[in-house]
Amino acid sequence: MKAVAIQTFGSPEGLAVIDLPVPIPADGQVLIATEAIGVSGADVLIRSGALAAYGFKEGHIPGGEVAGTVTAVGDGVDTSWIGRRVWAFTGGGGGYAEQAIASVEEILPLPANLSAAEAVTLGSSGVVAHFGLSRAHFVPGESVLVRGAAGSLGIMTVQLAARGGAGTVAVTTSSVERGDRLRKLGATHVLNRSGEGGEDAPAGYDVIIDIVAGADMPSFFDKLNPNGRMVAIGAVGGQPPADFGMGMMAAFQKSMSFATFSADTVSGPDRRAVRTEQFAAASRGELQLVVHQLLPLEQAVLAHREMDAGEVFGRIVLAP
Repeated sequence: MKAVAIQTFGSPEGLAVIDLPVPIPADGQVLIATEAIGVSGADVLIRSGALAAYGFKEGHIPGGEVAGTVTAVGDGVDTSWIGRRVWAFTGGGGGYAEQAIASVEEILPLPANLSAAEAVTLGSSGVVAHFGLSRAHFVPGESVLVRGAAGSLGIMTVQLAARGGAGTVAVTTSSVERGDRLRKLGATHVLNRSGEGGEDAPAGYDVIIDIVAGADMPSFFDKLNPNGRMVAIGAVGGQPPADFGMGMMAAFQKSMSFATFSADTVSGPDRRAVRTEQFAAASRGELQLVVHQLLPLEQAVLAHREMDAGEVFGRIVLAP
C-alpha cells in the first residue's frame, strides 16, 4: 500500500511517498481503507521536528484521524464492523496511508449523509473545541475570544461558543475575507492577529481559547477580564516564551487563570458521547464543516506547504 512518511524532519519536502505492506489488525483493532485523511496542526509540528522530544522519529507516518470503510478486524472485535463506514482516531500517527489501523474504541459509524472529508474535519476538532470551552468554565452570556480562528479547530470553537450562548465571539485572523467567513459562522467581532481592531470590540474577554501559542501569547493576558480564563488548545505558532506567565503575575489582583487542554485527558466514553452528538448535529446541518481543499495522498507535500503558509481556512483533506 502507499503511505507518506517523514523521511527528514524540517520542511514539507521531508515527506515522501513509500510502499508498505498492508498492516494486520491486532486484538481490539480494526483495519480501515481510508477515503479521507485529516491534515492537522499536530501533523505539521511533528513533521517539523518540534515534537521530536516526545518520541517522534524520522520515518514516522503522520495522521491522527481518518474516515473510510472497515476491511478487517482483530480478535475480540465484532465482525459486523466489516464493511461499515467509520471515522477513526489513529493516535499519534499512521493515518497518511491507504490502509490505517485504529482501536475499535476509537471508531464511530458515519451518518449516511456525512462525507468522509466532512468527518475528518469535525471528528477531532469538535471534541477539542467542546472540552476546551468546558475547561475554561464558559457559561452563556460570557465574552469569548478565539485566537487563530481560521483552522478547523478555531471554526468549531467559534460555532460552539455561539451555539452555547456567548454574549460576544471575537476572533483573530489574518484577512478581511476570512473575517467575513467567520462572521457567517458566529463571530461577532473580527480582530487582527495581534488582537487589535474590530469595531466596538470589547476591551477584555471572560474566556480566551488560544490555538496559536507562540511568542505573542503573553500579550493576550492583557485582554482577559478580572477572573478571566485562557485555555491553550493548540500551539500552531510554536511554544510560548519560558517566562510567559509573568504578565499574569504582574496583574495578580485580576485573579486570571491559564490552562492547557488535551483531549487525551478526557475519557473515551465522554469523547465518544460528544462526538456522536456533534456528528448528528452536523448531519442535520446545525454545524458547518469547512473543507479547505481535497488533495490526493501523494500531494501531502503541497498540503503541508499550504499549512506552513498559514493560508488554510478549514481543513485540508488527503484522499488516497
